[in-house]
Amino acid sequence: MEITQAMQEYLAEAYRLAYYQDGNPYISTSDLAAVLNVSAPAVTRMVQRLKTAGYLEHEPYRGICLTPAGEREALLSIRRHRLVERFLVDVMRFGWHEVHDDADQLGAVVSDDLVGRMEKLAGNPRRCPHGEPIPTPDGQMPRVVDYLLNEMEAGRDWVLSRVATHDADKLQYLGSLGLIPGTRFHLVERAPFNGPLQLRLGERTLVIGHELAGVLRVCSEAEFELA
Repeated sequence: MEITQAMQEYLAEAYRLAYYQDGNPYISTSDLAAVLNVSAPAVTRMVQRLKTAGYLEHEPYRGICLTPAGEREALLSIRRHRLVERFLVDVMRFGWHEVHDDADQLGAVVSDDLVGRMEKLAGNPRRCPHGEPIPTPDGQMPRVVDYLLNEMEAGRDWVLSRVATHDADKLQYLGSLGLIPGTRFHLVERAPFNGPLQLRLGERTLVIGHELAGVLRVCSEAEFELA
């Protein structure tokens, strides 16, 4: 069975969900439906297609799990998507809030040779513009270690690792504040009872809300460098 763009999208999202589950490869079909914004019956139909094609396994009461073939397809799709995003931002100068949907469409049709050229022109990046790791050409996903900013201890220096949202308005606002992956800052204060957070970026002091801080993941200087 020839793999379609829709099948690749499902596999990629299934991989993303499982990736941050600390070693648990199984995900629920309801979680997959939620992240793809589709109905439960639609997920059930696609899961059956992917199972028949040998891309995933479905175990009752545990959920679905990618097979090696499914993981390979997922990583290729994720790699194309994130490198296209990097190219659009770094070479074509699109805003990081503008590229997610376009990268979805372009990533599904560009050849591996073209993606390789994009990678070189973008400077062989290790992360996408939002901080997510880019799989290697041989299908290895770098492991990211980071933490929710709104749970971190005040009085320490942090590096912004990932911005876990595709909301264009939030990305545009965060970019205007200079809060992009790789930014170093000092967490001055975290107010109790889900209050605002005060950050110091160089000579500037910023105050952001608890909810917005919840899409920011941070790490130490050493942890930001991908293995």
